[in-house]
Amino acid sequence: MTQQRTIRAPIVAILVFLVAAFIARSFLQLRLQDLGYNTLFAKDLSFLVVPLILALLMYPILKQHWKFLLSLFQREHLTLRLVIAAVAVGILMRIAWWSQLLARVSFGFMPAADPVLIAGPSFSFGCPPAHVILLGIFVMALLVPILEEVIDRGLIQSSFAHRGRTQAVLMSALVFTVFHPPAGLVATYIAGVIMGLQFWNTGTLWFSTITHATYNGLVQLDWRCVTGSWNPPATDLPLYVPGIISLGGLILSLAGIVFLIHRNRVGAH
Repeated sequence: MTQQRTIRAPIVAILVFLVAAFIARSFLQLRLQDLGYNTLFAKDLSFLVVPLILALLMYPILKQHWKFLLSLFQREHLTLRLVIAAVAVGILMRIAWWSQLLARVSFGFMPAADPVLIAGPSFSFGCPPAHVILLGIFVMALLVPILEEVIDRGLIQSSFAHRGRTQAVLMSALVFTVFHPPAGLVATYIAGVIMGLQFWNTGTLWFSTITHATYNGLVQLDWRCVTGSWNPPATDLPLYVPGIISLGGLILSLAGIVFLIHRNRVGAH
């Protein structure tokens, strides 16, 4: 990242605005659920107020830095090469997530809470109604990536850029993680680091935003449409063959991500 990519946005104010927006979203979600809406649908529908609230609260910040933010989405940076790499990174991130999950089960780090559950593995495919999944994809694979990349990378990471790559990437990843569910903190933080490096190496938000959208889109599909269980009995653990294969998949996925990020840095081609 060059000196031109460094700004000084009021980070504390941005964090306060984010908290306020998500509190409002939570109240609206509960209200929608009280009215009889499905929990997932209410969660996605209520998110639509978040960009509106943030736009109002952050108007002075956006007014000051709008030219800088627009420069991060310049059309000339959106090349076919970058799009393919960004999509590939998103796919590899999801493969890495599944690989670590299967490895943890195989080596006994995720024992079944209920010993009478079917051992499996057992998987089935079935999506919710079209309007539910379409809203979920619209929110999670379009609105959320744009919003989070503009704030976490475009504003926050750029504001830490004067402290160097390490601090900038790690701090933006920390903020990114704080506003996600606690169940997946490690995976979320690693994802934040990956997307932070994408932005740092290219100076454009296209790379990280497309990766973010790809990953979130895949999450929506397998989370909403795939139902599965695998609860091997404790007496069968550890399962070395699936465990080693899963670890291999994790290592290869992470290696592929590192390669693509390095290969698409500014000056690499």
